[in-house]
Amino acid sequence: QVQLVESGGGLVQPGGSLRLSCAASGSIFSINGMGWYRQAPGKERELVAHVTEGGTTNYANSVKGRFTISRENFKTLYLQMNNLKPEDTAVYYCTVNQFGGIYWGKGTLVTVSS
Repeated sequence: QVQLVESGGGLVQPGGSLRLSCAASGSIFSINGMGWYRQAPGKERELVAHVTEGGTTNYANSVKGRFTISRENFKTLYLQMNNLKPEDTAVYYCTVNQFGGIYWGKGTLVTVSS
């Protein structure tokens, strides 16, 4: 079992920045990848960014050039979010891929509003 706890969400004005963190604990081995998803009100959950075991990253088109995913070993995952827009408002979830399955955190709310 892997436990994930997100932090760093909050209220920010358009154009501002936030850094999300995710602390992983438990059976942290044989991890294939880590990522961030988000779910906005009334919308489906979507992939925001992902980093593989080897360090390859990929991003949703809507956040390319503004968000950066990074990790420290497989214990901490970050999402640096710059130039935030109102449409980035959502609950952001940390994920870990392991043994063909996926673990989810409980999420942290990001609200972008003036």
